[in-house]
Amino acid sequence: MSNGKTDQSAGSRLRLSLRQLEVFVATARAGSTRAAAERVSRSQSAASATLAELEAVLGVQLFDRVGRRLLLNENGHALLGRAAALLDEAGDLQALFSGEHAAPLRLAASFTIGEYLLPDLVAAWTRRHPASPVRLQIANSAEVVDAVARFEVDLGFIEGALTHPELRLRGWRSDELVIVAAPDHPLAGAPAGLRQLRQAEWVLRERGSGTRDAADRWLLEHLGEIRVAFELGSSEAIKRLVARGVGLGCLSRHAVAGALAQGELVELRTRLPAAERRLAIVTHRDKHLGRAARAFLAHCTEDTGPA
Repeated sequence: MSNGKTDQSAGSRLRLSLRQLEVFVATARAGSTRAAAERVSRSQSAASATLAELEAVLGVQLFDRVGRRLLLNENGHALLGRAAALLDEAGDLQALFSGEHAAPLRLAASFTIGEYLLPDLVAAWTRRHPASPVRLQIANSAEVVDAVARFEVDLGFIEGALTHPELRLRGWRSDELVIVAAPDHPLAGAPAGLRQLRQAEWVLRERGSGTRDAADRWLLEHLGEIRVAFELGSSEAIKRLVARGVGLGCLSRHAVAGALAQGELVELRTRLPAAERRLAIVTHRDKHLGRAARAFLAHCTEDTGPA
């Protein structure tokens, strides 16, 4: 039968380990030990035991158990940033002696940036750093911010002015929204008036995307209302639909540059003021940026185009 002294002695023999932190971070990101076990290549029972060891070492619970889900509590939130930073630093130490980056560089980008700006930057980076693999997740801006906030990626690239108390936004490149139409669209000739724009049908990005947020602010401020016929999750799909004369599109100039040059789309002339915006790079305030992330950040800002 155990007594308090024996329990205390057993607890004192427990030590914090990188394996425990790895399982904890994986569980925080996945929401269950079953999903976390797959990420760290362990059995579910081993992952659960490792997580229990960590909570015993710290003397606190890190998750609230809600059904089968494990949700970070206040203690877990306090630990997550530092745990992720320690794991990144451990990877840097391993890389110091192996001559290679121990883990892939994890990026998340909005669709416009991920599809039209980052590919060239990633290709140039890979040529210069062949031993540094890159994993690029493309999603809308709100999902990118969430990925950075949850320490799932090292760097995020977004289009909007989204804010988050735990994140830092760094201005990156300039962008401009443009209204596009098929070459034979009725409004493709003379400058379109405000009434014509209100009465036209529009093909826009889905809500939650940086492009949609910027388009709503710009168009609704000057038009009051618009008729949204289609909401799509891809700029490419919007361009194809608009090119077939279905409606007007409002997209980043980066996204439509090729279609405009090839004559598949035309930029509509209007009396609206220019819709300029800043693209941004997002990092977590509590995250240690490893060597690869710092180098890639410098790589992206070497030639950022118009300030």
